[in-house]
Amino acid sequence: MTQIPAAFLTAAKDLLGPKGWSDDPERLSAVATPWRGTFTGETPFLARPASTQEAAALVKLCAQQRVAMTPQGGNTGLVDGGTPHGEIVVSMGRMNSVRSIDPFNNSLVIEAGAPLVTAQAAAEQAGRLFPLSLGSEGTATIGGLISTNAGGVAVLRYGMMRDLILGLEVVMPSGEIWDGLSGLRKNNTGYDLKHLFAGAEGTLGLITAATLKLFPQVQRASAWVCCDSADDVVALLALVRQHAGDTVTSFEIIPSGAIDMVIADAPGTRDPLPSALPWRVLMEVSMVDEAHARATLEKALAAAFEQDLVKDGVVASSKAQAQSFWLVRETIPLSKRAYGTAINQDIAVPVSRIPAFIESCNSAVLDIVPTAEFVIFGHVGDGNLHYSVCEPAEADTPILKAHVADITRVVFDQTMAHGGSISAEHGVGRLKRDELARLRPPAATEAMRAIKRALDPLGIMNPGRVVSV
Repeated sequence: MTQIPAAFLTAAKDLLGPKGWSDDPERLSAVATPWRGTFTGETPFLARPASTQEAAALVKLCAQQRVAMTPQGGNTGLVDGGTPHGEIVVSMGRMNSVRSIDPFNNSLVIEAGAPLVTAQAAAEQAGRLFPLSLGSEGTATIGGLISTNAGGVAVLRYGMMRDLILGLEVVMPSGEIWDGLSGLRKNNTGYDLKHLFAGAEGTLGLITAATLKLFPQVQRASAWVCCDSADDVVALLALVRQHAGDTVTSFEIIPSGAIDMVIADAPGTRDPLPSALPWRVLMEVSMVDEAHARATLEKALAAAFEQDLVKDGVVASSKAQAQSFWLVRETIPLSKRAYGTAINQDIAVPVSRIPAFIESCNSAVLDIVPTAEFVIFGHVGDGNLHYSVCEPAEADTPILKAHVADITRVVFDQTMAHGGSISAEHGVGRLKRDELARLRPPAATEAMRAIKRALDPLGIMNPGRVVSV
């Protein structure tokens, strides 16, 4: 365990007050273990500032004492970015308030420790929509979502978290507060600093609050359809967008095997449309008028049937039925626990390259482990696939664990060969840092290192994540 100077601990406890810190072993273990439990870390101290001023004083103290920190939101990360490895943890959980909402400006100011559902609910109460949506929205926090540039199921229409930010409040590594909470959509005054911190995973500063974009509320029409090939799925997306334009909000690809896996693992789930076909698509169109959204979706699907892109399908007749579709989709990540081993990757390729990527990558993996099984699902509308190579728990001769490194390298190389990215929406963390340095142009890596050194010369902000210095 990293030894923290006694003078720092005394000063930090005095600064934060009795509710603002903990060194209880159980609590420290909890913040050092991410939700999936696939890896663990360690920390000697948990700090929980209650205000921007406390956070700034804490960071300044860390700089003075050369104490490294790992900022942490809801601890739902998947790339070892928010798990401490000797650093103190700075949890933003006590900073969870909605500071203000401006319906006419379509903006919301909210603190970094607030869960995503808080932003969604505040927007709804004001007659507006905050569109980011993902499975962990009850736990994932605004600061963590910004720091990882989270995506979710509505990227096709609304963009990623980076696209939903108007301004940020950040404690710099020196302890100075940058108040950039502007609600402006046009502010052409030099470097747009907020985009440095979106996706930086806490390596450049501590996000304490954000001004978020809001949108008009919409009504959704949802459909679940069966397709014969990934090529048909990609062609279907193009066809639906011809009819519905940018009102296509979500377009999720799901393999038939994942449906069986979910039903076997999760009580209360069922196959919305049983079929022997290999692929399903869960799509959503959203408009101000529900009847118009449904009519548009039905017209698009009628054209898809005529072109033989869809073999079977159903449009949800109620919100409850639509929610049952989404329950199947959102249960896939947890249901993979039924496999003895699963090598999970979050990648993106151009939408047009999805079929070729799946075919070539699967073939390359099977050359290494001929008995491997695949669970490939995700946001086909923006090219983001969650690509998992699995081995059944009851495998006669388990061999997948012995080939984790080889398979990871194959998946990453295939992704790059198809013009893709090895991290689509989960971030880089420690897990993908070195592979990214191998695959990324050297000039990009050096530019990132230069930024890190300039803003955090002492190296105290989440060291070892995203880029090595």
